[in-house]
Amino acid sequence: MSPTLENFGHDPLWITIIKAVMLFVFLMLGILFGVWFERKLISRMQHRYGPNRAGKFGLLQSVADGLKMGLKEDIFPRTVDKVLYLLAPVIMVVPAFLAFSIVPFGPVVNLFGVETPLQLVDLPVAVLFMLAMGAVSVYGVVLAGWSSRSPYALLGGLRSAAQVVSYEIAMGLSFVAIFLFAGTLSTSEIVKAQEQTWFAVLLIPSFLVYVICMFGEAARIPFDLPEGEGELVGGFQTEYSSSLKFALIMMGEYLHTFTASGIAVTLFLGGWRAPFPISLWDGANQGWWPVLWFFIKFVLTFCFIVWVRASLPRVRYDQLMSLGWKVLIPVNLAWILLVAAVRNVVVNDGNRTLGIGLGVVIVIGALAIWMRFDTVNQRRKEAKKAQVEAEFEQLSEEPTAGGFPVPPLDLPHYHGVQHKEIPSGTN
Repeated sequence: MSPTLENFGHDPLWITIIKAVMLFVFLMLGILFGVWFERKLISRMQHRYGPNRAGKFGLLQSVADGLKMGLKEDIFPRTVDKVLYLLAPVIMVVPAFLAFSIVPFGPVVNLFGVETPLQLVDLPVAVLFMLAMGAVSVYGVVLAGWSSRSPYALLGGLRSAAQVVSYEIAMGLSFVAIFLFAGTLSTSEIVKAQEQTWFAVLLIPSFLVYVICMFGEAARIPFDLPEGEGELVGGFQTEYSSSLKFALIMMGEYLHTFTASGIAVTLFLGGWRAPFPISLWDGANQGWWPVLWFFIKFVLTFCFIVWVRASLPRVRYDQLMSLGWKVLIPVNLAWILLVAAVRNVVVNDGNRTLGIGLGVVIVIGALAIWMRFDTVNQRRKEAKKAQVEAEFEQLSEEPTAGGFPVPPLDLPHYHGVQHKEIPSGTN
């Protein structure tokens, strides 16, 4: 049975505690296995062996790394604010755990004789709660950068704040089309609304925008600007180079990646519902089978994130901001208007002619605006290119022109003096 909001809030306390412990164990084991899996998968892509020393197939490598960091000396830089310095990693980890609590793993099942949904909690505004937790975790990144008293860490924290503000807006707008079709913000009811068709198929632009924003929200390559090693050493975690503080930061980053994958599966890939053609089997969405379908989708989404990390380079900061504000947000707004017009026709049985006409006007208007901005940007790029070419031409004629003022070179042909050969043997 598909759970709804009415199925929550009636479980005994001990059932809620058991589900919370199960979720915590799943996430902790997922982190240990996810680190090994990512390193192993990337090594295979790069024709390397990867971790293969600690345990069979290197499965204990994450445990060994955790023990090593736990046994290292706890170092505090002299100038840090110790309270905020220690609090920042905790602020990054806790919201990531809370955000995963709204992800449904399956339908209503019998757990120790109690009928309960395989989801820790659901809210009428569950998706907004997820967005809020993602925004709260940024405070930990900013505090980590500020409390470290390091210019590199501070720049990394500020980058993270700007990045999340930019991509949270685009991500939130990508969910609006889902709300319009599902009619709810509850994650369990959104999964129920995908019984016939996944929203990844029905709302392809929203899905593509979310996939892009997912990397920006989780600060993964190609959008891991807050910790760009080539520019900021280690970014906001520069001063967290030892002990369990660094382990907490890494845990928070992986938890955000898991949350992004879980939300993608829940909102766009049908949640725990079986994919086609397995869904043709009557018992595919009953009992504990849905947990398997959810886990397969979750792992495939995580594999996609790892594949992108192994394939794409890190983008520039200006490209990151330009993509978020100039492309994703305008495309989202136009798409929302189009979805609203279509929903008025299909779902609410509205005026078909008016809805189709409005949709055509929206598409044509969006294309016209896009072409206008593209033309303006192209002219600006051509003018910039012409200016650069003119500067290079000037420099080719006079090497010292347009640059830092330097004394003239001591060669005769730079002073208008003709070159004269001096006969050998003369003083």
